Amino acid sequence: MGTQKIIAPSRAPSGGVVHANARHTSHFTVVGNHLAQHRELSLVAIGLATHIQSLPAGARIGIKCMVERFPESEARIAGALRELEAHGYLKRTRERLPNGRVVTHTTSYNQPCATRAARPTPTPAPAKAPAPAAIPAAAPAPPPALASAPASAAKPPSPPSPPAPPAPPLPRPRTPDPELHRAATALLLGLRREAAELVLSEGDVRMLTPAVATWLERGAAPGAVSRALTADLPVPLKYPGKLLAHRLTVLLPAAVPVHRAVPMQNCDDCDRAFRAPEPGRCGECRAEAPETRTLAVMAR
Repeated sequence: MGTQKIIAPSRAPSGGVVHANARHTSHFTVVGNHLAQHRELSLVAIGLATHIQSLPAGARIGIKCMVERFPESEARIAGALRELEAHGYLKRTRERLPNGRVVTHTTSYNQPCATRAARPTPTPAPAKAPAPAAIPAAAPAPPPALASAPASAAKPPSPPSPPAPPAPPLPRPRTPDPELHRAATALLLGLRREAAELVLSEGDVRMLTPAVATWLERGAAPGAVSRALTADLPVPLKYPGKLLAHRLTVLLPAAVPVHRAVPMQNCDDCDRAFRAPEPGRCGECRAEAPETRTLAVMAR
């Protein structure tokens, strides 16, 4: 009698579903009907919430991880996560690290956190004080001059907060190069293939192209620029152009000094080769006396 047996299902009289249930003893997750039969969540969101609740603590549930695991696109996964966050099954908080990167901390709830927060916690009723033996006479009211001043008058007014500092200007290349600008424009338009949220307007592309060209001018590889712009994006991303402008300014790589070699020149007097930025005479010919140089030229 102690062994669990599978009971043969009975036929449904109306042709509906028939459950053939077996008791799970390991490797199972309890999911409430409030989630499995939710009236407002999509089927993708319900399935994604069930999968997240079955994962161990510390598992990665980013959009890219879910896209590698399931056949749905990034847009559908991102929409399902927003549904779960709106209905209280998921909570995501963002934190900016000292190096400028933004990381996301995710908390999964098997009960909607908004519903649990809305339920008031019962407070114990205060104990009744014993009745006094005699009612004392009421104390006379203080005169108006000695009445306490209102709390608002006692607090000094807070000083106005200083205005926020203006945003630093976007970096610009040292020399205009059409090839760099074309490569920068193509890189910005291709970011949507790396992250579906980075769909930029024409104005954003024109504004950000000089900054990306500056990165390329300083020797940054296009792949490195794409990774710096698409890593750890906040969810939801409301203003992609402003986020990319911030990253292009804050994470700008340092300029590497370029040492140019001095070109070779032929001396106008002795026809020997020497290095100088402009044509002319070599150092020995400039050091000779004018009379000796004139005799040497006449002898030739």
